[in-house]
Amino acid sequence: MAKKQCLFCDEIVPLETSGDYDKFIDCHCAPGDSYRLLRGSYETVNALSHQDKRQLFPILSAYIREQLDRGNQVVLAASELESIANSPDIPATIEEKGARFLQYLYRHSEVAGEAVVIQPLANSYNITYSPNLQELVYIIDKLAGDELLVREGMSFRLTDKGWAEAAARAGGRKLKSCCVLLSADQELLEEWSTHVLPRIEQCGYSPQVFNAAESDRQASYALDTIAASKLLIADVTTHAPEVYFGAGYALGQDIPVLWTMKSVHHDHGPILPSEIRPLLWDTAEELAVILLQRLSH
Repeated sequence: MAKKQCLFCDEIVPLETSGDYDKFIDCHCAPGDSYRLLRGSYETVNALSHQDKRQLFPILSAYIREQLDRGNQVVLAASELESIANSPDIPATIEEKGARFLQYLYRHSEVAGEAVVIQPLANSYNITYSPNLQELVYIIDKLAGDELLVREGMSFRLTDKGWAEAAARAGGRKLKSCCVLLSADQELLEEWSTHVLPRIEQCGYSPQVFNAAESDRQASYALDTIAASKLLIADVTTHAPEVYFGAGYALGQDIPVLWTMKSVHHDHGPILPSEIRPLLWDTAEELAVILLQRLSH
């Protein structure tokens, strides 16, 4: 297998090609995982000045790791990197970076006091969006001094206080990954974004939407995201082939699938297989209530 240096963490790792993208596997940005970079972007990003690289690369490495750790796939292009680095979601203060460390431990444990091993720590300062190991160690010492965690070598445990703090920042619960497949209908997407997706999140899921209007870049990793999901919701209102394909792939991976369809289209489209019994809806508000009831059970 070919190997290539990851721009953001400098590690030389296995590389796979997929269409127009290079897939970097198991680097410090993506331990045990991978991310994709638009192939033409590699030279563009590598040509940046040393000062720009020093500012951008630690942030992008941390962004990749955090997104993957949350269950989101990462596909990048050179044109997006600056906007990612300047996003208000990127932590800037020591307090915000410390909160990211607490959330990392929270995602990797089930209860307060459960040990989370981070090994090697020297390659993990991107957990806190830190530019170096020294800042990470300072953050850990500060969190320990505030009695939010206990460190024993490379093992870390959230205290009851730290668990409560991390849980509060996570909304009091851990969200499960959920893929939502929609057709290329902007009005449909807006209805779902306004009324349906918040209810799905209310039921403990973190919805990620794919639709037939998305670029080939997003389609190139949709299957990876589906495979990592705990639930898939497929709306077949317009009988988009991409939606059926994605849902079929999920079923092949033993991922539960909920089918939905706008009632007005139920009797005016192709006959559905008996295995597909969509939840029928007239308005997005009504669908939100239906899904809330179904997912709550």
